[in-house]
Amino acid sequence: MSESCNSRHFSWLMKSCFPNPNDNSTTVVSSLGPKSSSSFNPDHASATATTITISSIPDDILLDCLSRVPPHSIPHLSLVCRRWSRLLLSPIFSDLRRLHGLLRPTLFALSASDSALFAATLRFEKDPSDTSDDNENEWRVSAFLPDDVVSAVGDHGFPSHARLSAVGPRIYIVGRNATLRYDTWTGTVTARSAMTFSRKKFAAAAVSGKIYVAGGGSRTTAVEEYDPDEDKWRVVANASRSRYGCIGASVDGVFYVIGGLKLGASGNTDISRAASAEAHVYASSMDLYDVEARAWLRSRAVPGGGCVVAACAAAGYVYVLASHAVELSFWRFDARRKKGSGSGGGFGDWCRIRSPPLPAQVRVDSTVRFSCAGVGDKVVLVQVSGCIDDLLRRSGRSVRGLKEGLVMVYDTVAGEWSRAADLPELIRRAACVCVEC
Repeated sequence: MSESCNSRHFSWLMKSCFPNPNDNSTTVVSSLGPKSSSSFNPDHASATATTITISSIPDDILLDCLSRVPPHSIPHLSLVCRRWSRLLLSPIFSDLRRLHGLLRPTLFALSASDSALFAATLRFEKDPSDTSDDNENEWRVSAFLPDDVVSAVGDHGFPSHARLSAVGPRIYIVGRNATLRYDTWTGTVTARSAMTFSRKKFAAAAVSGKIYVAGGGSRTTAVEEYDPDEDKWRVVANASRSRYGCIGASVDGVFYVIGGLKLGASGNTDISRAASAEAHVYASSMDLYDVEARAWLRSRAVPGGGCVVAACAAAGYVYVLASHAVELSFWRFDARRKKGSGSGGGFGDWCRIRSPPLPAQVRVDSTVRFSCAGVGDKVVLVQVSGCIDDLLRRSGRSVRGLKEGLVMVYDTVAGEWSRAADLPELIRRAACVCVEC
């Protein structure tokens, strides 16, 4: 890919945006109004035509033009040259697309087999430029043919034991010993640098264009930061608690490390009892790391205890689903910072809201597992294990009814739950993330 664009490689559509110097019917518009071609110096026009090219257009003007193209054209534009690719991946481009109403949150569910990676997408709002009769509330599935990159998926437990984070149109699948980058525009998967420390069931979230991970390992309490532009990991802080099975989220520049269990319990009875009580606190607690200040804020705890089984951020809030052995509770934490607050406060309170109305086939016990993602002003809860059918299938008995892949949607504005289309049967043990595209 060239560093800058060359007009000779453009299609007729792109060239049609510029005047043809050999066309005698060309009209020049000045501050005094339109004039015919016979009223200006042809030498000057020729010089102008040779010096003004699309490569000389300033970034701000080019960004404004590119931000108005239909969504299906963006993958092709990203391949024109490196300059365009950088501009299309910039936060300014996303902001402009959002301003023009062309950026829509899309839920991605990723699943893997031994030799292939599958992606299912679901949109709750249809693109106005899409004239097809497809229902916007239906899943669309795509698969990636086996290659050297994707064939390693099974070896690293993608994506059931990995964490997903979206930076712009790209999804980063961060696994225990490897990282993959999935480009939602081009549908390509590439290998990236692995984390410094091996982790499993850790917290991860994207904050200000970078990815932060914490927990998931007994040998380190390090918080790592990943820079997608440099493809490098580095340690930026150390956590006060070593968690396993925790979940990450981010709002307003804060990385939330939620739930999980304490690592490294002793075999001594008295110490084990104390560790068990402390582990319970871990399971319902939430640590806050201020990315910009590089400092830990005052920890919070989910009211009522329980074990956090799913969490995500949406519309300025952190939503937490907690399990209490035989029932679930659903909580909302106001994560919007208040002006003038110190490093230890400035946030709102917890509020209990209506729990998801799960069908009877879903068991609410230690076998239940969810993947949760904020999609615009909605919270999407995907059940990926823990229904009665799963248990009966393992015993060899024939079963009918609900399968893995139940999708529940909570509207944060209306405060109501609804049921969306179930995940396709091909997508098993999925991990979910929201991408604006």
